[in-house]
Amino acid sequence: MSRWSTDNVYATAKPGWRAGAASLVSGRARERRHERLFALTGANPATRILDIGCGRLGLRRHAPDHDITGLDRVPRPEYPGPLVVADVLSGLPFADDEFDLAYCSSVIEHIAPADRAAFAAEVRRVARGWYVQTPAFSFPVEPHALLPFAHWLPVRLRRAYWRLGVAGEWERIELLRRAEMTELFGEPVAERAGPLVKSWISVRPV
Repeated sequence: MSRWSTDNVYATAKPGWRAGAASLVSGRARERRHERLFALTGANPATRILDIGCGRLGLRRHAPDHDITGLDRVPRPEYPGPLVVADVLSGLPFADDEFDLAYCSSVIEHIAPADRAAFAAEVRRVARGWYVQTPAFSFPVEPHALLPFAHWLPVRLRRAYWRLGVAGEWERIELLRRAEMTELFGEPVAERAGPLVKSWISVRPV
């Protein structure tokens, strides 16, 4: 099962300095990202937000007083708010435009490429606006395994190489290029690490 979570993605990684350092860097990056979230989307505490792939805390970690409904594929009894357990690809139990904003961080890369158009269509259906973030294919380090160039390798070589990373169990993750994000959710903005694009963020303001 793909991880659908906006929590610390390295919490279940193999222990070691790489996972520890990445956890710190990732945490700081997420804090900066969420500082930009509300400016980019126009969301406020009254905005009805659907957090797709919320994990244990998701967006509530950064905005505990906002009107956020969590969505995950598995039960999250520790989630501090309303939670719906459902699979986007099976259709969500919401009316069209039921939410003001769909928030989806580091999830779309876990969806098989053949299913991404259907996933994106359902995300766009249930909310008038959206904020979708995903790691960039062009960044030279695969962010889940923390391995240089892993995502640029053929699957057969990538699977063998994966064992050297921090992610543990093999998962076929296909990172997205700018063109694919544009097709699915509209022209993205770049989240950079120095001169390199680390993530893509597509936004439709509420």
